[in-house]
Amino acid sequence: MKIVFAGTPEFAVSSLRAAARHHEVVAVYTQPDRPAGRGRGLAPSPVKLEAIARGIPVFQPESLKTPDAQQQLRDLQPDLMVVVAYGLILPKAVLAIPTHGCWNVHASLLPRWRGAAPIQRAIQAGDTDTGVCLMQMEAGLDTGPVLLRQHTPIQAGELGGSLHDRLAELGAQVLSDGLGLLRAGLKPIAQPQPEQGVTYAHKLDKAEARLDWSHDAQALERTVRAFNPWPIAEAQLAGERVRIHGAVALADNQGKAPGTLLAAGREGIDIACGQGALRLRVLQREGGKAITAADYLNARRDLTVGA
Repeated sequence: MKIVFAGTPEFAVSSLRAAARHHEVVAVYTQPDRPAGRGRGLAPSPVKLEAIARGIPVFQPESLKTPDAQQQLRDLQPDLMVVVAYGLILPKAVLAIPTHGCWNVHASLLPRWRGAAPIQRAIQAGDTDTGVCLMQMEAGLDTGPVLLRQHTPIQAGELGGSLHDRLAELGAQVLSDGLGLLRAGLKPIAQPQPEQGVTYAHKLDKAEARLDWSHDAQALERTVRAFNPWPIAEAQLAGERVRIHGAVALADNQGKAPGTLLAAGREGIDIACGQGALRLRVLQREGGKAITAADYLNARRDLTVGA
């Protein structure tokens, strides 16, 4: 079986390894190298690095909408195209090229959280359950029928980064299961997504990371967890902008106005919210590294409880 793999970020690497296990990946498509780091030099994607390490040819078109890009794919004569967080739109003409069409590994239980940021949105919304779907792609945004799915609980206090890593491995497992069935001539049965329960996981925006103390503390805690490791929540604390890597919601705001400093000690820095309070446990000052609340307080002797 000749597989073409399309993916870009770290999330897709485990699935590439699963697809390449039987030496069937004839080409990898990934987004063009992008500026990264302080020097803003061009950097290859994690998927490109994995493909190079495996000796798999890499293609990096700016778009798959051009006749040349589509002919290039057609010349590979793929039986299947596997797409995992590729980041480019696949036109109908591309979806029709592989013999078995295009499969997508998506990090949610469709139809919940279609779109770009399903992992973070699930945590932010307070979901207790998530998973991965193997989907037969069609022209709509994550609207195709589901071939296989796997559930997993979202652990209490889980961060976006740890859930990302777990779902990446689960995605590779689901893909392996689907490929195994296809090799055996038992292509998974496509189940249409239900019309009820559709939600959209819009792309993360750095502006969303700014915490508003007038909001509910539980919601702010979920945002802190969802946005770790990117873009990392931030807020104003006694006149200073800080990034918040770890926090926990408390029930009582002591009747104080949102933004009021309620307590400051080794356990954390408690800030009154619209409902409840948020205890900041791990913070980062401008230009510094992430530190515990205790270390932060050692540097901020000026903090006054009640202010």
